[in-house]
Amino acid sequence: MFLGQFQHNLDDKGRLMIPARYRDLLAAGAFITQGFDKCLMVMTEDYFKQVYDRINNMNLADPTARMLRRLILSNAYPVEADKVGRILVPQNLRAFLGIENGELTVAGQGDYFEVWTPAEWKTQMDKLQDVEANEQRFSTLDLSKPNPV
Repeated sequence: MFLGQFQHNLDDKGRLMIPARYRDLLAAGAFITQGFDKCLMVMTEDYFKQVYDRINNMNLADPTARMLRRLILSNAYPVEADKVGRILVPQNLRAFLGIENGELTVAGQGDYFEVWTPAEWKTQMDKLQDVEANEQRFSTLDLSKPNPV
């Protein structure tokens, strides 16, 4: 799984160093695309295919489904780590983040990881440090242990 937070630099050529512990997970192929919260998402090829299949099975007559297709698929690019563990972040995705080079935060999300500018990641972390908001935000989620069968 992709877990943890890491600070890595985007070099002048638009290449991002991938955390060493993530590299083996990307060996079979990966895709980078625009995320939902001013971040990028990097998914293994298998996980991206699952997302693609779900999107592909949505009703094309539904305008929200079409918007989701455009968001995920028109911004998706295959990526492959080079010999030193860097992936190329396409120009339009760098523009979306508002960065050409410099520090980025890589944040594991289990099946995929996200790429954030430090300022946007700090905004996310500040929201998560609000205990009262979290009580409301997470109260409807059921994280109890499943009953054994």
